[in-house]
Amino acid sequence: MEKSQSSSPHTSPHDPNNQYDDVPPPPYHELEATEWSPLSRGDTGITHDGRIDIDLSSRLTKSLVKLVPNEDDQPTHDPSHRFTIQRAWNIRLNIVIQVVGSRGDVQPFIALGQELQKYGHRVRLATHNVFDSFVRESNLEFFPIGGDPKELMAYMVKNPGLIPSMKSLKEGDIQRKRTMISELLDGCWKSCVESDPQSEQPFVADAIIANPPSFAHIHCAQALGIPLHLMFTMPWSSTKAFPHPLANFKVGEIDPEKINHASYGIVEWLTWQGLGDVINKFRHSLDLEPVPTTVGPVLAEVLKIPFTYCWSPALVPKPMDWPSHIDVCGFFFRDPPPYNPPREIDAFLREGPPPVYIGFGSIVIEDPGKMTTSILEAVRMCGVRAIISKGWSNLGEGVSDTKDVLFIGDCPHEWLFQHVTAVVHHGGAGTAACGLRNACPTVVVPFFGDQPFWGEMIAAAGAGPKPVPHKLLTSQSLCEAISFCLAPEATTAARRICSQMVTENGVTAAVQSFHANLPFEAMHCDVTPNLPATWMYKKAPIKLSKLAAQTLIAKGVIGQNDITSHETNPVSIINTRWDPVTGVGSACTSIVSDMTSATKGMIVDPYTSIQHSTATTTITKNIATSTAKGIGKFNIALFKGTIVELPLAAAEGFRAIPKLYGEEVKQHEEVKDWSSGFRVAGKNFAHGMVDGVHGLVREPSEGLKSGGGLGLAKGVGKGTLGFLTKTTSAALGIVAYPGDGICKSIRHAAKSGTRKRIRIARMGEGDFLASKAHEEDMRVITKNFERLRGR
Repeated sequence: MEKSQSSSPHTSPHDPNNQYDDVPPPPYHELEATEWSPLSRGDTGITHDGRIDIDLSSRLTKSLVKLVPNEDDQPTHDPSHRFTIQRAWNIRLNIVIQVVGSRGDVQPFIALGQELQKYGHRVRLATHNVFDSFVRESNLEFFPIGGDPKELMAYMVKNPGLIPSMKSLKEGDIQRKRTMISELLDGCWKSCVESDPQSEQPFVADAIIANPPSFAHIHCAQALGIPLHLMFTMPWSSTKAFPHPLANFKVGEIDPEKINHASYGIVEWLTWQGLGDVINKFRHSLDLEPVPTTVGPVLAEVLKIPFTYCWSPALVPKPMDWPSHIDVCGFFFRDPPPYNPPREIDAFLREGPPPVYIGFGSIVIEDPGKMTTSILEAVRMCGVRAIISKGWSNLGEGVSDTKDVLFIGDCPHEWLFQHVTAVVHHGGAGTAACGLRNACPTVVVPFFGDQPFWGEMIAAAGAGPKPVPHKLLTSQSLCEAISFCLAPEATTAARRICSQMVTENGVTAAVQSFHANLPFEAMHCDVTPNLPATWMYKKAPIKLSKLAAQTLIAKGVIGQNDITSHETNPVSIINTRWDPVTGVGSACTSIVSDMTSATKGMIVDPYTSIQHSTATTTITKNIATSTAKGIGKFNIALFKGTIVELPLAAAEGFRAIPKLYGEEVKQHEEVKDWSSGFRVAGKNFAHGMVDGVHGLVREPSEGLKSGGGLGLAKGVGKGTLGFLTKTTSAALGIVAYPGDGICKSIRHAAKSGTRKRIRIARMGEGDFLASKAHEEDMRVITKNFERLRGR
């Protein structure tokens, strides 16, 4: 039933008299890949939205399709359990939430931060400087990371599918974006280790929560050795159920489900091509090794980073092929802020039937005047009243309000959407959620990103028309879309979704998901169990918090040199080799890149030193120093590449070949230093030689038993191939693994600056906490430590 045009503007659509409030929500269920419609068919019906057209015949597509897991390889999980573990959490953490995006991207994380505070966590929200007051007014700690969200939004509107247009290239947008990403990466790192800008209270993160576009998250977590949890409002994890929201393809000869899965890798691959060098430069500043090109695009999935999606499972259920460390929790809603509407808004709502809301929030529209004209004409054609939000594009500039149209500034959607009959917006997840939560039929006018995805989902649920891309928006198409929303069928569908969403608490569920995926045993301090462990006592396996360690040092119980950093979640990035050909090829590419970079440095750096020098002696000295550094880097790249990287790639590639014909390959321990390198070399040599020789007998024998003469022939072939590959890997590994370990030991000793800075920052926070602690608490800490130490 359509909303009554005579109802009070202050009546919620889900009041006690609403018949749809009594409709029970459907049971939470997992999504079969074949259930998805329309996206499982690859037929989204969206054009001119800038998404990435996937060429099904390209080499990249065909390569990634081969990596799609088979049905037998799919993870299984119990649909009745939303989370991996349900447990109480009593460790108070320093949590930094890193968010890049618009106000709509930041707002859900404010709700999350407020919920985390209820568990005693200290929560810092790190985002763009312009959101300072927005965050602090919510009683959360704020840390500025730089970057201009308006510029980001403008870039995304012009390049919605990530691939830059010629106009953007000519206007220099790409270089500005890369410069901004560098600024954001640096800001995100500072948010993990620097004191509060206002109170100057020390802060070192114990855990990181981030949205994927912040990019720095995995690298900051690796440098600190702490847990990371990703949260986002759009699909970012490979699934056969539906394609990446930024991908566009037509069904061809390849199975659509496989293309859906591969589309995530393709989008990540293209993103890495544009930003990989910027990210590796950032990693260099943290004393981390560069991420290989073959690993960078799939880093989060390879490392199995926990992921929480903040949308309603009533709208998009969790796909069956997502593993247990990925959750779908529901939309994040903050507690509605106190709000008294301005007189003009209150009067407009009272003077007529409920209006339609039209607004595009943080979107920076290229021609706001033309958009305003189209909107006003559509409103007139539909014969409706409208509240139009000016937004960042300042819609309606120079246009006067009328009895049927009111232009407004910032106004909380939580309040406003209770008083409108339908909403028209860009399709941001937060705005879409708020509209559906208030039973508002919705028109989505997508510009970029996940907006077409949410428009399709709303249309599939019947709560709105097919999305109308902004480039195709006319007064006629907008009028038709609004008319669709005013029909009884759309109102009924919107109320049905609303009745399901009111039973969910996405923020509470997300915090449960976050806690469930934390490494509890590694995180708690043995002396103060309600605080996270940061240090390890060298003389006994006792984990210590910042407060406990500094208290014991202050009391003279232990010295500073008696403790070493404790990583609660160590991260190792391994460059997996599929075979010797691609392995060696990738290694050669990396070596040539390093040598080219060093050669460039030999030429460019001396010239740069001349520009920054005045005295002749200084110029000569700087030229000599710069040239020497360049030659040194060139020699290191050449030596390491030929003596370590090429043999290592070949050894790992030959070792992996038996996988190609179904044989399980024994995994070896990670090479972290010279000692582990020699251990791996010895074990790999012994296993390779013994198993290679044994296979010459075993494979023909088993083949004969199972397949007769033909099986014998196949067995001889497999045994011979196994002997050659395993013994070759064994021989190469004698040099490769120790060499790799020695290089890592040297690097660990030389690249210690970041570790030292982290140590100083953690001890500084410990000093601050100890200065605020009561004497009785310090006595308890000392007593507990002495008991654990056995004295």
